[in-house]
Amino acid sequence: MRFWKMHGLGNDYVVIDNRDGKIADAETADLARRLCERRFSVGADGLLLVSGSAVADVKMRIFNADGSEAEMCGNGIRCFTKYCYENSIVRKTELTVETLAGVKKAWLTVERGAVTSVKVDMGAPVLERKEIPMLGEGTCINEDLRVNGETYKVTCLSVGNPHCVIFVDAVDDFPVERIGPKIENHNLFPNRTNVEFAQVLNKAEMKVRVWERGCAETLACGTGACASVAAGNLLRKVAGRVTVHLLGGDLQVEYTDRLFLSGPAVKVFEGTMF
Repeated sequence: MRFWKMHGLGNDYVVIDNRDGKIADAETADLARRLCERRFSVGADGLLLVSGSAVADVKMRIFNADGSEAEMCGNGIRCFTKYCYENSIVRKTELTVETLAGVKKAWLTVERGAVTSVKVDMGAPVLERKEIPMLGEGTCINEDLRVNGETYKVTCLSVGNPHCVIFVDAVDDFPVERIGPKIENHNLFPNRTNVEFAQVLNKAEMKVRVWERGCAETLACGTGACASVAAGNLLRKVAGRVTVHLLGGDLQVEYTDRLFLSGPAVKVFEGTMF
């Protein structure tokens, strides 16, 4: 079984073509846990599987390092489309990808036969609590959240997967490792949540650290960048095209009525599993 190891700003994945169904559904969670375990295996934040689709050019399934299946992944879909193009699975520079969060459209920048960057239509953010999902009625915009005796102002939304965004004064010094898992597993979020800690630098720049559901803190998160920009727009902290500085590098997010994510995708190596 051949695979590619890939990353988008250090958010890394094992990618496998599973159009022939060689990996059964019952095996996916355990396979993701085994392949993603660092030092003892390939090591990654997640596993991406290529499947056939009846509604799009191709289908992407996403499994976190803990074996849970995710609805959508912004860095993952950029790696996924590069893999599909360079392996002639879908030889288009404009293609559609079926995900658990719906069909996403992507535009590839190709240089000398290799995909160097990808722009993805991430859709419109969802604010209704029930659709995030989050307990309660209505929306959660800049509301208080109590966590072990501490109160944080949070804005919660879905960009295909759930996010809880907190704006802080100095993100570099924030205890992400302590607060992130408490919010991820807070009883308000029935499917757990991703957590973003965002610092606004100016109207066109922000710095973000992400505690990813099922992965812990990662070097970058595409959906997290989109969620942070959407929340920043709701609170009038940022506007238009925003550069999001993550630990692994920068992503570009444009937000009007929809979110568009742009960034690199990199192949690290390929290998064979026996």
